[in-house]
Amino acid sequence: MRTIATARVALEPQVAAHADEMFVVLADPAIYEHENEPPASVEWLRERYRRLESRRSPDGREWWLNWVLRLSSSQLAGYVQATVYPDERAAIAYELASRHWGQGLAQEAVRAMIAELVATYGVRRLTAVLKATNRRSLRLLERLGFAPGAPELHAALGVEPDELLMVREA
Repeated sequence: MRTIATARVALEPQVAAHADEMFVVLADPAIYEHENEPPASVEWLRERYRRLESRRSPDGREWWLNWVLRLSSSQLAGYVQATVYPDERAAIAYELASRHWGQGLAQEAVRAMIAELVATYGVRRLTAVLKATNRRSLRLLERLGFAPGAPELHAALGVEPDELLMVREA
């Protein structure tokens, strides 16, 4: 993995040393309006990041790619991530602290990650799963060229009834 620079953010490969700073970012309660919960502790987050530093699944078949978003001010604002599967598909996710919403940063970061996935990892199809109530995330994905996935793909990927599957061909 390499650092990816855009006009306003740098995507740094996530490592355990980011845990302290990311814990503060991930403590933002607005992030969890639709799902999940904040990390239990800095130590828990550090250990999780340490495990992910291998960048590979235990069986070696998947790439686990995680980047933190660093602003030009040097502060961390969130993360983008992808799991790259052997079938040239990547499942993507992202999280941005609410104070940075509405500024186009998530779109810029996800667009840069997608370009890296296509160029370096040979990704041809991208998927993202989100809660159906998460309109902000849905708008972001639509702006990036994602469209609703076919019902049979929902079933094949185990998408829950309250979730949406969005797909983009690279």
